[in-house]
Amino acid sequence: MIVGIGVDLVDIPRFERSIARTPRLVPRLFSPAERMLKPRSLAARYAAKEALIKALGGSDGVHWTEIEIASEASGRPVFRLSGSTARVLAERGITAVHLSMSHDAGIATAYVVAETGGAA
Repeated sequence: MIVGIGVDLVDIPRFERSIARTPRLVPRLFSPAERMLKPRSLAARYAAKEALIKALGGSDGVHWTEIEIASEASGRPVFRLSGSTARVLAERGITAVHLSMSHDAGIATAYVVAETGGAA
């Protein structure tokens, strides 16, 4: 059963200016593996993290660096959650989190669907 949906858009040039102006944002928002990516990919991951928080209904117990977006061999993006963030999802009975991301024309977007295994 779907228990949450989140979507977010990020203006890539504005995001790039923000991380250039405040470099300490990158280690506060992204895992070490993510920090190696280009700014447009970081913008999409930022959107994905924001969309996940929206799908969860808030950020209580959620920490940015405990949300990592990785890619399967096919290129499909997936969340890798750890620490208290993973516990929050488990406590809420969330068994699957689906993610779609894209970036084009200066905009990054992400869409998240959170599900539980139970029926309504």
